[in-house]
Amino acid sequence: MNKSDSEQLFKTAQNIIPGGVNSPVRAFGAVGGEPQFIDRAQGAYLWDVDNRRYIDYVGSWGPMILGHGDTKVLLAVQDQLHKGVSFGAPTELEVQLAQTLCDKLPYLDMVRLVSSGTEAVMSAIRAARGFTGRAKIIKFAGCYHGHSDGLLVAAGSGAATLGIPNSAGVTPSQVADTFVADFNDIDGTRTLIQQLNADLAAVIVEPLAGNMGLVEPQSRFLEMLREETQNSGAVLIFDEVMSGFRVSAGGYQKLCGITPDMVTLGKIIGGGLPVGAYGGRREIMEKVAPSGPVYQAGTLSGTPLAVTAGLATLNQLDDALYQRLENLGQRLESGLRNVLEEKNIPAQLHRVGSMWTLFFTAEPVTDYASAAKSDTARFGKYFHAMLERGIYLPPSQFESAFISAAHTEADIDETVNAAREALSD
Repeated sequence: MNKSDSEQLFKTAQNIIPGGVNSPVRAFGAVGGEPQFIDRAQGAYLWDVDNRRYIDYVGSWGPMILGHGDTKVLLAVQDQLHKGVSFGAPTELEVQLAQTLCDKLPYLDMVRLVSSGTEAVMSAIRAARGFTGRAKIIKFAGCYHGHSDGLLVAAGSGAATLGIPNSAGVTPSQVADTFVADFNDIDGTRTLIQQLNADLAAVIVEPLAGNMGLVEPQSRFLEMLREETQNSGAVLIFDEVMSGFRVSAGGYQKLCGITPDMVTLGKIIGGGLPVGAYGGRREIMEKVAPSGPVYQAGTLSGTPLAVTAGLATLNQLDDALYQRLENLGQRLESGLRNVLEEKNIPAQLHRVGSMWTLFFTAEPVTDYASAAKSDTARFGKYFHAMLERGIYLPPSQFESAFISAAHTEADIDETVNAAREALSD
């Protein structure tokens, strides 16, 4: 049997790229098998190099809220392409995007553009430390904030356990000031914040967790974080790289009504091109160079092509679009719940707007420990059965899937029917 083009490309890639991919989850290690190499995309669909079409629920991991190849975004980028792709100098476009972000997120007084979500988070934490003059931070197990050294830590036994590196190349000293708490653990986290008190620079959290699968904050969890960080003088950072402009025009902050001191953004604000941003209260952001002593720089920060794509995307995100996404999400959720009930399958389906995850576990999922109880082998089988039926899902039980405005009701119904067949295999 002849190998497919994807198989041949993966074999070649493994010789010249670590693991054959440029981001680990793409290697299908969590689900088994080998990845499809994508050739092109349009609307809600992907085509691989073997010309197989898929309904796409990855959406480049979130930013393609309008779908692939949106006409207005493409035309804007094409126009900018002829003017120049990068200048290493200030542009009017940077000011426009910064103003747009500040207008749409009222608690943003100032914002700095960078090139990725990882860079945004790394820089925000540095700014929080520079502002407070403190060193220690708290993050939450299962919340991913990029791959900077100080955040690549796993939870220990109990909220007050010091972080332990979970990546080679990260030394204990690099995470010595990082403490790990459990998402949704109100009492344990409150105690930890109070224990660290005047040594605590920042608490960083995905207010809507998307990197252990989609997990919502329980009642009073975010309110407690806001109250306790204010009491201790620590900076509260919402990492909305994934949820920002995905679940509402004001991010998850608008839905929960909690105002952080700082926020990190990415994905949608670049319209599929590499952009990140961090911002917040003026007195914090004025500590960032050249205004203040906290250094951060980047040659491609706010590159014109990415900023153009972001503006062309953000300018289309109105109430009607979010209502369409909600309607599509409700249709998908209802259909999948009916299938799970028909098949008597113990599972947890989480959805907020256009973000969703199906956990193969009978127990409620409220944090990383409960998410980790999911049957990953069953998810892998389900993933490949869906892929065979033309449905492209995130290749990991612990990732969020995304609906775009380009999906149709027919796409949703095809997905539900595929799930009915896949869960019968």
